[in-house]
Amino acid sequence: MRSMIPVEFLVVFFGLMSAICWGAGDFSGGFASKRANVYSVVLITQIVGIFLLAFSAHLMAEKMPPFGGMLWGAVAGVFIGIGLLALYRGLSQGNMGFVAPVSAIVAASVPVIYSAFYEGLPAFHQIIGFAFALVAVWLIAGGGNGNSKIERTDLILPLIAGMGFGLFFISIDKVSDTAVLWPLTAARIAAAITLIIFITLKRQVYIPPKSVFPIIFIAGIFDTGGNTFFAFASQAGRLDIASITSSLYPAGTVLLAWLILKEKLSSKQWLGLATALLAIIFISA
Repeated sequence: MRSMIPVEFLVVFFGLMSAICWGAGDFSGGFASKRANVYSVVLITQIVGIFLLAFSAHLMAEKMPPFGGMLWGAVAGVFIGIGLLALYRGLSQGNMGFVAPVSAIVAASVPVIYSAFYEGLPAFHQIIGFAFALVAVWLIAGGGNGNSKIERTDLILPLIAGMGFGLFFISIDKVSDTAVLWPLTAARIAAAITLIIFITLKRQVYIPPKSVFPIIFIAGIFDTGGNTFFAFASQAGRLDIASITSSLYPAGTVLLAWLILKEKLSSKQWLGLATALLAIIFISA
């Protein structure tokens, strides 16, 4: 008798794979941004994703989905483009220990609220896991660090970023069940156009040094992998579970910084990593 893999396991597995890829992508992108203009780095990672996804779709002979699937992909791309612009703008202007965790918490919460209305509430133990995951993201991303006073206006950019990412999650969940790679290609094209418009208007067109391009390409590959695994996770089961597990990506970023750059992790971040493990156990139980 053939054994069946539980749906909950597939959602958590693909969600965690997405988190790992996004964490590695953010680490690589952050490393490249220290040597090049951040907007140029983000734009190139989107362009890398376009070619990678289109080539993969052609290689796997994935059929072009209906117009609705491509349209939702493009909508998702606009949302992720807006989210990225708001996030990096907020990080450059405000308190990083406040902007990063707030945007991550909002991004994870928006699909959870959406799923509660359209899919019903998840199991009680999974709700507990969601709570642990949100706390973990806040701790890992450095929530509460610094003594600077937070003004009400400081909330605007992280809220826009979080809403952009959260609406990206919801939009990707609506792509065609018969295709993943082509809608994600449409998302990358729309995100790239959004970024190009912003960069052109801001007149911040800078070509990164040649030595940085390999790192940017690696960031683009991992970021593309994160989007693809998230699409698989959202198609495999509940959107809220896929979103929450995927939102644990800061754990991958800080662990890579600890392993490769030998950056020290605070006790709060170690506590966040332990809390993330608890969250995974509750969500996948």
